[in-house]
Amino acid sequence: MIATLDEGNVGGYSIAYGREDIYFPVYVTAALAAIFLTATWITGAIYWLAPAAAAGGFAYYNIPLLEAGRPTIGANQYGIFIQAFGLIRWRAITRIDLVEIAERAMTVHELQIALNGPLGSALVADWRKRPAYRLLMRLPWRMDHRGVVRVNLEPFDRTPDEIHRTFLRMWRYYRS
Repeated sequence: MIATLDEGNVGGYSIAYGREDIYFPVYVTAALAAIFLTATWITGAIYWLAPAAAAGGFAYYNIPLLEAGRPTIGANQYGIFIQAFGLIRWRAITRIDLVEIAERAMTVHELQIALNGPLGSALVADWRKRPAYRLLMRLPWRMDHRGVVRVNLEPFDRTPDEIHRTFLRMWRYYRS
């Protein structure tokens, strides 16, 4: 149906991770991992490998936050696309909700996309199969047992209300 549709070539309305203070913890933990590895190499003490592995694992998991220019979520005439998930066709979506979740001392906004059928028939393009080097990296989505795709909107460069309004407007236009 769509021959050239891949994660890097989706077109339409796209949203990337924001360029805020997200970089700081990733770079700091990567630097800590390098310092601990250097301490292991210089001193020969193997116990420095545990904090090096922990800091390196955190930095590796959060590398997608540094890809600010790459579209992470968005929509086009075919549906809503989510990085490392796929392209959900408009007619397979039952509702699109913006949910506020209270976590400790802050409020997290989550976009919940409810599907009206099985995932196999809802996806126009399936991007869940990832290269081996990206298997343990952060995903922008989660899916619960009811068939609801949940996307945390906090790290993105647009406000949650704007993302929700745009998706709703496009959903109403393209599903009719």
